[in-house]
Amino acid sequence: MGQPTPPTSDHLPISSTTSNTMTNGANSNLQQLDAKHHHIWLITGPAGCGKSTVAQFIAKAMNLPYIEGDEFHTDSNVEKMSKGIALTDADRWDWLTQLRQEALRQLRAGSLGVVVTCSALKRKYRDVIRVAPYYSHDVLVHFVYLHAREEVLIARVGARKGHFMGASMVHSQCSILEAPGPDETDVISVDVSGSLEEVEEEALAKIDEAVRKALLMDS
Repeated sequence: MGQPTPPTSDHLPISSTTSNTMTNGANSNLQQLDAKHHHIWLITGPAGCGKSTVAQFIAKAMNLPYIEGDEFHTDSNVEKMSKGIALTDADRWDWLTQLRQEALRQLRAGSLGVVVTCSALKRKYRDVIRVAPYYSHDVLVHFVYLHAREEVLIARVGARKGHFMGASMVHSQCSILEAPGPDETDVISVDVSGSLEEVEEEALAKIDEAVRKALLMDS
């Protein structure tokens, strides 16, 4: 298991077309929350939804550190997935706990927030990350759930080169996916069927809206 790494060639490049106004607005709002909260932004969804690409864009736009969740899988987990073998709940617990601990570590090191990729396919997986405020009471956890039809995700994963996650894993992940329910009020939902630029703009706009709501609650 390693530390977060720079983007690799299997991920799409980060777009630079999103307006500076939107980017600066989201960053400005986050700065206003500095005195009271630190934020964990979980970019979630099944394989092929573009978690890494969108997360890198958001981290850059908001000037926050980025944690690539795949880098924290055990070697045995990576080997399983490379063979098309679905991970069990038991395979995921230590991975989820490590991601939560790493996010909290970066917040304790002084960051206002951190952006993390994590499939978080089931509610109980998301709940593992939701425990973070028990360790640091000023932490707010947010999920950005990226979704699209299964055939769209399969096509995208099939076009990747050099990634351990095969197209067969998309079906496996979609079959166990528990889409966030309406009572999961810390979840932002983004349809990724459109262009990369549209997805990035929508994700950042919804993050900005979430930060604004948090500001209103504190005022």
